[in-house]
Amino acid sequence: MTRLTPSTPARVLIIAGSDSGGGAGIQADIKTVTALGGYAATAITSITVQDTTGVHGVEGLPADLVRRQMDVVLADIGADALKTGMLHSAEIIETVAEAIDALEDLPPLVVDPVMVATSGDRLLRQDAETALRERLLPLAFLATPNVHEAAVLADMPVRTAGDMREAARALLSAGPECVLVTGGDLGGDMVVDVLATPTEIRTFTSPRIATTSTHGTGCTLASAIATLLGQGREIADAVDAARDYVHMAIAHAPKIGKGAGPLDHGWVLRDTD
Repeated sequence: MTRLTPSTPARVLIIAGSDSGGGAGIQADIKTVTALGGYAATAITSITVQDTTGVHGVEGLPADLVRRQMDVVLADIGADALKTGMLHSAEIIETVAEAIDALEDLPPLVVDPVMVATSGDRLLRQDAETALRERLLPLAFLATPNVHEAAVLADMPVRTAGDMREAARALLSAGPECVLVTGGDLGGDMVVDVLATPTEIRTFTSPRIATTSTHGTGCTLASAIATLLGQGREIADAVDAARDYVHMAIAHAPKIGKGAGPLDHGWVLRDTD
């Protein structure tokens, strides 16, 4: 995988929650953007008490504080891409959508509709699902739900690759320009992801790595795509390269923690082949 050059960093503003264990959330986002040669700025939406075994507590930040973080970063640093992760509540989603709506020139927005952690712990209040679907998805250039999130947002079962394609088409009608339904949770020897754009449905596959070190894969993939889009790559190329990055990050994963371990986000800084 080719690294981006430090002389042309993509400025990525990440609006998401903090993972104290460092494997997902803002921490994984920053590592990913940095490893791919971008510049990461953040607006933190919530604090989680989290490790590899699960989420032991969640505290959302005041929505006005989230908005102020976004406003000052955008006014001073700017952004070539935006990425949202854990937004926690309908109030925060509404506030984030208002801030994005206020932008004169909207850079590519990647919406990772984080609802449930790898451990199964809920990270988005159920009453916020409507706000996510109706307020944020219409602003997105790309939405990246996993199969469980796609099932909720599209209101249909998603158990096969065919279901993934149908859900991706259905979610396009919610407003995002493109939808990537990720199939890592479906099982099988191959990981299948489905990208829907206004003109085509494209399937990406890669061999599944037998490991429990998968904490933060969704955050990492979405942030990688956002960085590459911010650098000017086309959507299919960005998805393909981001999937390669995540695949290798899983392959190089350190054996850390007693549960679902983190990825090795920095592998690309040591391996330039």
